[in-house]
Amino acid sequence: MKITYGMFFLIPIVLIVVSFWGIGRIELRALQQKYDMEEGSVEMLFNPFEMLGNISVSVVEELAETAESTPERLSDIKYLETVDKRLEKYSSFLVLRKDGKIYYSGQDEEINEDVENIIVEAAKDNYITGDEPYHLKQLSFQFPDGSEGIIQIFTPVEMVVKQVERVVLKVSVCSLIILLLVSAIAFTWLYQSIVQPLEKLKRAAVNIKDGNLDFNVITDTEDEIGEVCIAFEEMRIKLKDQIEVSMQYEKDNKELLSNISHDLKTPITAIKGYVEGIRDGVADTPEKMDKYIRTIYNKATDMDKLIDELFLFSKLDSNSMNYSFAKLNLKDYFEDCVDDISLDLESRGISLAYYNHVPEDTIIIADPEQLKRVINNIVGNSVKYMESGRRGHIGIFIKDEPEFVQIEIQDNGKGIAKKELPHIFERCYRTDASRNSSKGGSGLGLSIAKKIIEEHGGKIWANSVEGEGTTMSFVLRKYKECVTYE
Repeated sequence: MKITYGMFFLIPIVLIVVSFWGIGRIELRALQQKYDMEEGSVEMLFNPFEMLGNISVSVVEELAETAESTPERLSDIKYLETVDKRLEKYSSFLVLRKDGKIYYSGQDEEINEDVENIIVEAAKDNYITGDEPYHLKQLSFQFPDGSEGIIQIFTPVEMVVKQVERVVLKVSVCSLIILLLVSAIAFTWLYQSIVQPLEKLKRAAVNIKDGNLDFNVITDTEDEIGEVCIAFEEMRIKLKDQIEVSMQYEKDNKELLSNISHDLKTPITAIKGYVEGIRDGVADTPEKMDKYIRTIYNKATDMDKLIDELFLFSKLDSNSMNYSFAKLNLKDYFEDCVDDISLDLESRGISLAYYNHVPEDTIIIADPEQLKRVINNIVGNSVKYMESGRRGHIGIFIKDEPEFVQIEIQDNGKGIAKKELPHIFERCYRTDASRNSSKGGSGLGLSIAKKIIEEHGGKIWANSVEGEGTTMSFVLRKYKECVTYE
């Protein structure tokens, strides 16, 4: 932009100088042809004295040669009239003096005594003088009879002034046209490259102020204004994304509150029903009383787990979870986990297979309690959706990779539909749209598992085939000690 402003400043100056030189050369050539001038520079047009001195050069040279070689011709009135006719073309006239008196005058009007004295006095120095100034060229010679002769050529200054005024006028008009043209171009450029983008930015700012982000700030320029427009567009996109995330977050929070309210209402309603049954004497036998109390306890336990999961998810979502990372031997840790899980699965009639394909000394950095929560949530989710009438089976596979270990937990449940698979790690998402709580749980288990794994620097994903089962996979980085050499 600075270069452009500089160009708009310099271009008129350059164009005016070029136009001055061009017009000057044209006018100078015309004057040379019209007034019989010697070839000179353009600056001569603005120097009247130099310009007057160059008028009728060929006539002056001819008279000088005649005065030297054939001075008797200067006594011939016809010859003098012929010379004077030539001078009329150059707005000049001839005066010939003989012994100080006028012998011939080409001026139509009679020269009065005052003018004659002024002319004679001025002739000594060839200067312009008088009320009506003239430029004077004179040559001294001797007539054949020995009398003193003076040739004088008068050129009125007014003629030259008019020529100079005409040149100045042309240059001024040309300069004005150049300035107007450059100003128009500059205005158009400023309007298109600055004013219009600024108008776009102003409208964009008003839209943002009004909360409307569904617009574009598009510019075709690559200058500073274009960069500002691009930055403004990037800001708009980022603001829109942030607002959309915020709105989605608010929507998710409302949905979470609604789902949790629904999930809490079911066990509370059941607890109230069984308590009323006890109070009304419906549980009139020890067996019924034991069943009612056991059911109330189980429902309260489900509510306690639900609240614990909600509290844990809240801490994870607000990044306020405090992890206790430690170096864990992968083999020992997973063997303990499998031992704990196998007892519960065995009581449910589900078989468990465990395969570890990593070296025994493989170390990972993890929070043992939270990593166990991930495994329990995945396994619990598999158990929850096992098909009835089919013997359940769960397999845990640990695979070795160069930089990390991959844990796969497979089941032979009913599987997950392809369209639902991308959403299973969203909070409170359930594949049963009715949110039937008969299977229990808050719908937060896999979402919690995802957040914990990501906080460990890993990632988690799922593959599933309906009717065959699901495989949950996650990876954890290996711990490598830094070895120093002395």
